[in-house]
Formats: sequence, structure tokens, C-alpha cells
Amino acid sequence: MDARQQSPSAERNREPILALLRRVLPETGKVLELAAGTGEHAVFFARALPGLDWTPSDPDPAARASISAWIAAEGLANVRPPCAIDVTDRTWGVENQAPFDALIAINLIHISPWPATLGLMQGARRLLKPDGLLITYGAYKRGGAHTAPSNESFDLWLKQRDERFGVRDMEAVEAAADAHKLALREVAPMPANNFSLLFAPA
Repeated sequence: MDARQQSPSAERNREPILALLRRVLPETGKVLELAAGTGEHAVFFARALPGLDWTPSDPDPAARASISAWIAAEGLANVRPPCAIDVTDRTWGVENQAPFDALIAINLIHISPWPATLGLMQGARRLLKPDGLLITYGAYKRGGAHTAPSNESFDLWLKQRDERFGVRDMEAVEAAADAHKLALREVAPMPANNFSLLFAPA
């Protein structure tokens, strides 16, 4: 049975995210993707950016099975087998591959407890090159307010799913990064009232 999973949101947002990655990533280098989910992003980006060595990860075994199935189906040589990373762990098991040119976290910050964001920042500071980037993508509040009614509804839906989840304040995420000596370099507006935040070692 084919273990590949599909996510409608991955289909919708992959082109705008790819356009951002083309602009900010080097032509060659190493990328670590956190919470890679179905694996659709990993194979799409890796095919479009063949000079990058892509390591997808997810703590969920079913997600890793889907990622592996997508890699096998696409036959890409620049995507490594998925690894199990819980960003709240003190070490992630990929330290021997570090430093990375980029860490990418798509839809991780709002679909996880707040300690995951803190762990993400700690890991990024530890594993990034001095000129590397942490790139996050998702819905955010600004100044404590939702940027669109759809995001407010999404926030309620997330909290119903798990009260520890939710659309985060951009300023709180920036403060968490700053506490781990990561500076916010860019806030990139994305379609459907989302944002990509780009952090770099300060």
C-alpha cells in the first residue's frame, strides 16, 4: 500500500514558499526541514532546488513513512531519509550534519505547544551556520491582534484541537528568537494571510 499522504495546504502554499526559498537560499548547501509532515514540500523543494542537500524530519512515524514514500516515488538523490526530531529535545540527532545553511519550519509554530517554538529557536542557534537562516511559515498575530477574520477562526479551531496550540504573536516569536541570539531579518507577507519570518544568528 502506498504510504504517501497528501495535504491540501501543501499544494496551495508550495509555490509561494518556493519563490521565497529561491530568493534567500544559496544555490548549494544543506537544509534541515522540521515537522515535514506528508513530505510533499520536501520533494517539491528538493526537485526545484537540486543543489541543496535536503534533510526532512518529523516526530510522527506515519509522517516519516509518508515522507519516505514520496522520496521513493520521486526518485530524488538530494533528499535524505527522514529522521525523527522532536524540537523540544536538547539534541536532535543531526548534529554530525551541522552546520546547516537553513532550517525550515512550515506550519510548526502554531500547530504545537509553545515549548516547541522555544526548542526550535534553541536548535536553530546551535545548528545554523553563522550566515544561515531559520525560515518559519504560518499564521501570526501582530500587536496582539489577528491579521484577518479567517486567522481568528483558524486560531479557535486549533485551540479546540489542542488547547496548547494557537496562532502566536509575531512579537512573542521574535522575543523567543532574540533570547537565543537569533535576529529577525525579514517579515515576508505570504498568500492567505500568512507570513514567513526569517531569522539569522545575531
